[in-house]
Amino acid sequence: MSNEFRLKKLRGSGGFIMANVTDEQQSRGNLGGPELFLAPMGRLDSEKITKYYCNRCDTEHIQPPKIVYENPNEQVADNLILVEKGQYLCHICNSALAEYREFKKPDPNAEAGMARGLKTEPKPEPAPEPTLEPEPAPEPTLEPEPISISPIQGLVVYDDSACKVGTIADVGVSGSLSLVLLVESDDGTRQIIPWSQVRRVGEIVILNNSTAEPTLKTTSELEPTPEPLEPGTCPECNTSNSDDAKFCESCGTDLAK
Repeated sequence: MSNEFRLKKLRGSGGFIMANVTDEQQSRGNLGGPELFLAPMGRLDSEKITKYYCNRCDTEHIQPPKIVYENPNEQVADNLILVEKGQYLCHICNSALAEYREFKKPDPNAEAGMARGLKTEPKPEPAPEPTLEPEPAPEPTLEPEPISISPIQGLVVYDDSACKVGTIADVGVSGSLSLVLLVESDDGTRQIIPWSQVRRVGEIVILNNSTAEPTLKTTSELEPTPEPLEPGTCPECNTSNSDDAKFCESCGTDLAK
């Protein structure tokens, strides 16, 4: 790859910047489409940034944005260390143009975050009982080995427009036995995202075009509605009282509330 710098437009969830980048940096920012994304590139030299555009201000600024970062050096998975995380911020409104995370593998030759598969031993064949006619011994049933899954809890999720959706809080299985992601947004709300909507998993998670996929369901939509209590039933201890009782005979709870 060439070390020559070229002026490129780099998109973020809250705007974009114009910066001079190398071919190697472009390859990190290319997530499969025609546009380049700022988050996978990490922290760029502010001297290489010529200007930026903030979606919130709706203004173009002829200067580099403010870059704030920290170095937690936190182990987020086996053989995977979060060495730096930071933000590109607007000087005027202080909103985030993009967020980035940089990871490092202590052992570059080993897989990051992969659990080792468990090997199952075949069951011993039972000894055949003595009979007049020999019967074949039943073959042992081999249980399938568990499949290793790379842990993605804590990764940031972006849609196909480079807008931040949230952070993966957990991975689970839906009622139809399909893999789903539980994603928490910055305001604390959570939503269920089917695995079929995931386009790419790396240091961040990129989703497919949301218009071509099923509607995302929030966790509140999946929770069953509690059944109403029978008249006279205590909501605290579930004791059945007479219909005209004002207080629970067992715990004294006010039933008139």
